[in-house]
Amino acid sequence: MTRILLLGGTGDALKIARRLAPAHVYSLAGLGKVPDDLKCAVRVGGFGGSEGLARYLAGEAIGLVIDATHPYAARISANAAQACLLANCPCWALRRPAWQPQAGDDWRMVGDWNELIDALAPFRRPLFTLGREPLAHLDEIPPRQFWTVRVLDSHPDSARSRILAARGPFTLDGERALFALQAFDVVVSKNSGGAATEAKLEVARERGLPVIMLRRPRLPEVDREFATVADLLDALSPGAQADSSH
Repeated sequence: MTRILLLGGTGDALKIARRLAPAHVYSLAGLGKVPDDLKCAVRVGGFGGSEGLARYLAGEAIGLVIDATHPYAARISANAAQACLLANCPCWALRRPAWQPQAGDDWRMVGDWNELIDALAPFRRPLFTLGREPLAHLDEIPPRQFWTVRVLDSHPDSARSRILAARGPFTLDGERALFALQAFDVVVSKNSGGAATEAKLEVARERGLPVIMLRRPRLPEVDREFATVADLLDALSPGAQADSSH
């Protein structure tokens, strides 16, 4: 049986991990909660770049790498693709389709943090849904702005910021209630794709709010790409998957 290394940290990756048999390995960078309900092995921590990962693949007799990391985890994806070339190991990737603007959307596309801050200048009460990056800039908030930053882990508020510790999926009703309570005037988002966090975009559309959208990074070519978890699981041999009948 081909031994699999699954690179995860997303909800989609966890769905795959829950289907893997004990011989396989689910790898996490260490952020967030480590699942304790899996049949497969769980590894937490980095590998030491592409060369370190290549050594791990050879030493652990890994025959397939599945990259199911976040669409913005470009460095991890690049290291995985390079390591697989070095180790002569096939690499598959779950590449979640990006969201597409709908009628009534006002998306302002930006490429990096500096462009984002420039686009944010006219607004007063942004909702950040970028992950942890805004936490490094809380001391740079302009006096006229108040930031709400939604992240996985708790963090102290400040005079001009509120940190919301929350984990998706987020419901449409829940997002409507949050937007009504906080009176946001702009949403700042990555184009993560998927349904788990899409409700914020629908509420922004309903309320006529602009969305400052960070463009996706360019990801490396791999041996096979899949748009959905179901498609990827269908491609795995039955022997790779744990018995889920109980």
